[in-house]
Amino acid sequence: TYNYKTMKNKIKIYLLLIALGIGSVSCLDKYPDDAIQAGQAIKTVDDANQAIIGIYAAFKDASLYSGRLTLLPDLQTDLVYAVTGYSNQYGDLWRWNILATNEDIEAVYGALYSVINRCNFLLDYIPGVQQSTTDDDALDKLDMIHGEALFARALCYSELIKLFCKSYESDAEAENELGVVLTSHYDSVDNTRRASLKDSYQFVLDDLELAAEYLKIDENSVTKDDLYSTPYINEYTVYALRARVALYMKHYTEAIKYSTKVIDSGYYVLSSASIQYGSTGQSFYQYMWTNDASTEIIWKVGFTPTSYGGALGTIFFNYDYSTVRPDYVPAKWALDLYDPYDLRYSIFFQSYLTGYPHALQWPLLQKYWGNTAFMESYNIRHVSMPKPFRLSEQYLIRAEAYCFKDTPDYGSAGKDLGTLRAARYSSYSGGVSVSDRNALEVIEEERVKELYMEGFRLHDLKRWHKGFERKPQSESLGNGSSLKVEKDDPLFVWPIPQNELDAPGSDIQPNESNK
Repeated sequence: TYNYKTMKNKIKIYLLLIALGIGSVSCLDKYPDDAIQAGQAIKTVDDANQAIIGIYAAFKDASLYSGRLTLLPDLQTDLVYAVTGYSNQYGDLWRWNILATNEDIEAVYGALYSVINRCNFLLDYIPGVQQSTTDDDALDKLDMIHGEALFARALCYSELIKLFCKSYESDAEAENELGVVLTSHYDSVDNTRRASLKDSYQFVLDDLELAAEYLKIDENSVTKDDLYSTPYINEYTVYALRARVALYMKHYTEAIKYSTKVIDSGYYVLSSASIQYGSTGQSFYQYMWTNDASTEIIWKVGFTPTSYGGALGTIFFNYDYSTVRPDYVPAKWALDLYDPYDLRYSIFFQSYLTGYPHALQWPLLQKYWGNTAFMESYNIRHVSMPKPFRLSEQYLIRAEAYCFKDTPDYGSAGKDLGTLRAARYSSYSGGVSVSDRNALEVIEEERVKELYMEGFRLHDLKRWHKGFERKPQSESLGNGSSLKVEKDDPLFVWPIPQNELDAPGSDIQPNESNK
């Protein structure tokens, strides 16, 4: 049984698993020969606990949720424009000049497989620790660690699939599409070919099925305060990913099942954008973005002032305590989606006069302005704790699944969207009118408004088979502002990094975008 009280007693400092030191050419290769011998590294439950702390710490990597993994998929699409005079940060992806040698794509791929390697290392030695442990409390703690490692591995594989594979159209088609390289053991040396897309997703589902068993919550000892806004993985984090994966696989009944588990659990509540949080002068929803705490956060990557990851807000401000010189500004079409009653607009965006010679004045994305305490007490700018799973996404998943299941339920979809809007609008009652005629349009717009720059847009367009077109706006960079991308463009699927294809012994098949 999942014991949250035990979980909360974990050491909350940034520790790297000293047995794991990165230094190889391929992300799938293992670690240096001079590292601590594997058989000596994890012998006790305390050793396993240190290993899972290292896995949590690895998620702070700026190539993951506090940086590239969150920003690049949205930046590559139609949500932002590069500003004349910008620093060229991520410029190749924004311009769709995307090569297999792109260092940012290499970094994402490498960081995800690094976490997977850590998970495999730990998972390989858990059975031995279990056999040598007799204390029931220690065994319960080991089960929890086991579940966390399985989830972390499943999450990383789901992100690799999302970025480096085509969309999942059907079980039959997925059998013949390329998935990812699957490794379930740390010392595996023969898995250098990509599995099918179907088998890749099945691997994720199998890990999640087992993780849910190990992370089962004891509802008699756990309260809402224990679970929401937590930096630790639990049973409902597993269900949240199950719902997302089911939606991406077009398994709509499953998506409804698992999103409903999360929504109906009673542990999470949508944060109101209209009700003030205590004496802060901010609404509950605004407080979530300024202080990284909320009743709707299912899992966040926990930071401290002495241990944090990348700075999500930098490219939207580059604030130097004097002026702002953003690299990227919001697209006007996205800004125009928010109606006057939608409080997300004023929470996400604020108009600034930039410090560029052209003096552009534009609504800038302040969603990632940074954690208030980090800014005020430590002068740490633009650092926000990533929130990979929030309750609002579960409502969006369920609404979309209701619309596109074999027998659509537009009424339930409209009710879910209405529930979300009621939490975000200054005044809103009732549902949203959804029909066969407008379902995709309504779902797409609501996902843009709620999940803006959280890393979902590229895959959404890919799985909906939609292209996009950029048209120049004020002071937007000439090269890239006039861009039309047709649906199913090969670059909706990122190229496999060239260093992976060229690594000794590699038999990894390239993507169409590699050519």
